[in-house]
Amino acid sequence: MASRILTNVHKSAVRLHEARFMDDVTMREFDALRLPALRSYGPEDVQRIRAATKASQSVFAAFLNVKKVTVAAWEQGTKKPSGPAVKLLDIVERKGLEALS
Repeated sequence: MASRILTNVHKSAVRLHEARFMDDVTMREFDALRLPALRSYGPEDVQRIRAATKASQSVFAAFLNVKKVTVAAWEQGTKKPSGPAVKLLDIVERKGLEALS
């Protein structure tokens, strides 16, 4: 039910924005409310995503702007990706490394 309500509120916000009763910044705030929750990535997920990109740990790390040891730690399960790294992994999983270049 909450998602239905949020969908209707967002539609109303879009109409208000189109009618110029709402500014761009406020509209972006409404858009942000609809972003899907990101899932957590375990070692197997990181390995699978990297393998799909056909990139070495070093190259994968360079695209994500992290160190190779960080990617290795994610794949070994000694560290978990968090924050911006989770968002980048999500993007790479959906759109490939090309989306980051």
